Amino acid sequence: MTLDKARELISVQANLAGGYNQNAAKLILAEVLREHGQEATDQLIREFDLQTRFGFKPGSSF
Repeated sequence: MTLDKARELISVQANLAGGYNQNAAKLILAEVLREHGQEATDQLIREFDLQTRFGFKPGSSF
């Protein structure tokens, strides 16, 4: 998955911010972590404020 595609998908999940959306965002971040590393994952967490929305902290492993 490209980082642009991950941003697109996470944007949808972050805007809805429900329980199912949290699980979907976690799966997306897990794939980003596997393919692009922790730095890219942390950037997405910060960019979409996922710590506030879903409780995902930078440095977390998914």
